Amino acid sequence: MTPAANHRAVTMRDVLRARQRIAATIRRTPMAASSSLEKILGAPVFLKLEHCQVTGSFKLRGAANAVFSLSDADKERGVVGVSTGNYGRALAHAARQAGVRCIICMSRLVPANKVEAVRALGAEVRILGESQDEAQEEVDRLVAEEHMIMLPPFDHPDVIAGQGTLGLETMEDCPEAGTLLVPLSGGGLAAGVALAAKTLALNIRVVGVSMERGAAMHASLQAGKPVQVREYPSLADSLGGGVGLDNQYTFAMVRDLLDDVVLLSETEIAAGVRHIYWKEGEIVEGAAAVGVAAILAGKVKAKTDAPVVALLSGRNIDHALHYRIISGEDVDLAAE
Repeated sequence: MTPAANHRAVTMRDVLRARQRIAATIRRTPMAASSSLEKILGAPVFLKLEHCQVTGSFKLRGAANAVFSLSDADKERGVVGVSTGNYGRALAHAARQAGVRCIICMSRLVPANKVEAVRALGAEVRILGESQDEAQEEVDRLVAEEHMIMLPPFDHPDVIAGQGTLGLETMEDCPEAGTLLVPLSGGGLAAGVALAAKTLALNIRVVGVSMERGAAMHASLQAGKPVQVREYPSLADSLGGGVGLDNQYTFAMVRDLLDDVVLLSETEIAAGVRHIYWKEGEIVEGAAAVGVAAILAGKVKAKTDAPVVALLSGRNIDHALHYRIISGEDVDLAAE
């Protein structure tokens, strides 16, 4: 394994600078012990309640750091990005704070509630195609023809460093943690959190958790290079999308810093959402529930008796869908 502090893409110094840069914009989210999950796992379990973040997800950390790092000349050009929802909301929020024009490109798979939330923050939204890769084509056009600044949702040093502040907080709150369970999609969160965590605790185990359907980073790790995958509707919709065939940062960092990847069925993800609502009293989206879901499914083991920390990454779920899940319905979005 490559030592976290020596990784060329992003350094701990970048994470520390990001924390200073975004301190006035983000919320330091709480950590809560879970007695219900401790009984199941046989070791202490803590939940990092990042779904309580401004804009409802961790994405604001990376987006704010990237926007606030721009030069004045680049801010005048405006920013554009592709999103499955949460990053779009975060980038729109950060851009509005900085007085910067913002366009968010999304595929038709993005839930309507997330599209409207981005529009409500003042960004222009463009819906294109059936995948994040297709939406990216419009981003590329805006960069080439209108000279806007592309700020990608994960594969960018400033974004990764911003997400790393969540790992920094987590380790400050629970320095004795033995395992971190991190939602895994394009890898910005996993890379940043693993970098910070392994810089502060060399022996900590970081596990990426994703859905069985269309897990692009997992497929890429198996292939040994970034690959495209077919995208499917999922309860963990925020984990959808590709990693980019020209991935410059997150693939290598995830490959070098993650200890394992766990995949979950839609039924298992739904069980995580239900448990977090009924036992923990929190409303989260499917992508945020995957760490808890992995514990419930018996796919995660504690490292001796050291605490396990699951990151609850976002709360932006359609209320009607959440009601169906917590009511016990066997929801399969791919069949609808």
